Amino acid sequence: VQLQASGGGLVEPGGSLRLSCEVSGNIYNTYAIGWHRQAPEKQRELVATITSYGSSSYADSAKGRFTISRDNAKNTIYLHMNSLKPEDTAVYYCAFGRIGVRPNFWGQGTQVTVSS
Repeated sequence: VQLQASGGGLVEPGGSLRLSCEVSGNIYNTYAIGWHRQAPEKQRELVATITSYGSSSYADSAKGRFTISRDNAKNTIYLHMNSLKPEDTAVYYCAFGRIGVRPNFWGQGTQVTVSS
């Protein structure tokens, strides 16, 4: 499985971005795809997850501001991020795996910087 993340950039506080993760290869029938992020000198954090069943979950830091969605026709997962804060600055990664276990395929990461 290959994942290609894109959509990061520089945005002012309060702004919005949409990250994309295109998935290709041998996609399982049942799977979970998550967006993770890692800020400098901090541990990697799971931000949001969506499963092949369509269920989604969010970290407390993302609830109410971020939305994860998918386009099955394009094999693409999106992370819509609104009301961005400086503390959202991080490298964002998408990751793929079976539901309920640690993901075993990772994309290359896309930088998100929230700054005025």
